[in-house]
Amino acid sequence: MRLGGPVFDQYKDPEEWLASIRKEGHTAAYCPVGADADYSLVKAYAEAAEANDIRIAECGAWSNPISDDPEERRQALKKCKDALLLAERIGAGCCVNIAGSRSAQWDGPDPRNYSKKTFDMIVESVREIIDAVKPERTFYTLETMPWIYPFSADSYLELIKAVDRQAFAVHFDPVNIVSGVANYYENGAMIKDFIVKLGPWIKSCHCKDISLAPRLTVHLDEVMPGQGNLEYPLLIRALSALGKDITLMLEHLKSPEEYRKAAAFIRKTAEKESIKL
Repeated sequence: MRLGGPVFDQYKDPEEWLASIRKEGHTAAYCPVGADADYSLVKAYAEAAEANDIRIAECGAWSNPISDDPEERRQALKKCKDALLLAERIGAGCCVNIAGSRSAQWDGPDPRNYSKKTFDMIVESVREIIDAVKPERTFYTLETMPWIYPFSADSYLELIKAVDRQAFAVHFDPVNIVSGVANYYENGAMIKDFIVKLGPWIKSCHCKDISLAPRLTVHLDEVMPGQGNLEYPLLIRALSALGKDITLMLEHLKSPEEYRKAAAFIRKTAEKESIKL
């Protein structure tokens, strides 16, 4: 398994990018260029990563391909196709987005998000993205979310069956599917169930933590790894069993210092489990 996250130094070429990754002690990284990068530059970063045993974990395609607004939907689909093509060219483990939302907020809750119509819209959008690019060495994935498909292991399995494309895979974010008190306290069982059912399809995982506040009604807050209730030893063991190139990616922290503190916690946890990152 590999640990990665953002880098904080400015870089203008692959050598400076690699130096920044080494500074953080990572063996995985987010995609270093955008979808508009020249093909020769993309190739240079891909070759540098491969030569230095750095896994480019994912290319983000953050957008709303199921928006009710036709122009927003069109632009989102284009962004996803461009990002998937970038992932294919640079050799990333996956291209990742969320499914989107029927809400006016691109990633927000909406009463229509769990409907059969929305499920079908997601299937259609994922097929369109994959069929436009036809990737051969990367995958299009949907990050798990609390209020849109895929919101559980079983709902992800439903999507995989319905999409019916070899290039559709899984992006796991366990914190995002802790949506109530029961699976907050039983998140270890939830993690184990998810990885048992979906392990062969998992390409990358986001790492953060979650805390339940002691005030009414229910307040679940995303926090730094190590400051919440997520069962990290179990998560690290289970992901590690999937292979050396599974990536665990830090996100959503406020400063380089927080990222480094979180990375130190994860490395210490992995060391206690005799797992090399």
